[in-house]
Amino acid sequence: MATFELYTDKAGQHRFRLKADNGQIILAGEGYGRRSSARNGIASVRRNASDDHRFERKHTRSGWSFNLKAANGQVIGTSEVYDSEPARENGIASVKKAAAKAGMKEL
Repeated sequence: MATFELYTDKAGQHRFRLKADNGQIILAGEGYGRRSSARNGIASVRRNASDDHRFERKHTRSGWSFNLKAANGQVIGTSEVYDSEPARENGIASVKKAAAKAGMKEL
């Protein structure tokens, strides 16, 4: 089952990542000063992931990636860099599918 993991990084920032059913990280959130803010970030992913217009598709020399944005344009989460455009689109589809039903685990 897909899972949001809520954790504290080495710098003391609270972060989340969304893992697919296979355990692969498909979306990573920014660092937050408070754990409750990271939880709000997860709630925002759940609200916005079903809207294709919220995905900012990117292509650079290093590959294809995407950001998930809130209605106010703020980036909620970022993908890994993919080798191809179809792989990026599969990543977006995975986030859309996983976000609404994913459980949450605090590490």
